[in-house]
Amino acid sequence: MSVIDKPSSRDAALQEAFGSAVAELYAQVAQGEANAALQRALELRSFLAIAEEQVARVRDRAHAATGPDGDMDDLSAENLRWDADWLEAALAARDGYTAALDELLRTMPAPNQAGPSRPGLSPKITTAAPPAPTAPRAGAVRTRHP
Repeated sequence: MSVIDKPSSRDAALQEAFGSAVAELYAQVAQGEANAALQRALELRSFLAIAEEQVARVRDRAHAATGPDGDMDDLSAENLRWDADWLEAALAARDGYTAALDELLRTMPAPNQAGPSRPGLSPKITTAAPPAPTAPRAGAVRTRHP
């Protein structure tokens, strides 16, 4: 199953922010019609969908092992410890992706909207690196020019 088809807990927020269903948003990226905000949002959403699938898989495995219909002879404290460690890692990943995606949706404009105006910021984008400092740096050797 493609990550596009996997559900995530933030699909409704993405649809609201960008005005299209998740599958349509992925199609926009594939066709080169997406801005940077959408590209990043969908990348985070892909990671989130996988992390949420891992959380569910480990949760279901632990429930099956400890369920009332489970065989007591198959129950292993070592396996449950491994599952607990794996669940902790998967939840940490999910929390990180969720926080990053929420922050992105909160701060970046949707493709059809202008970004919020921020005092002191110029709307121009420059590609040149800032000029090098002109003051001498510690340890620099000055040479005399004729």
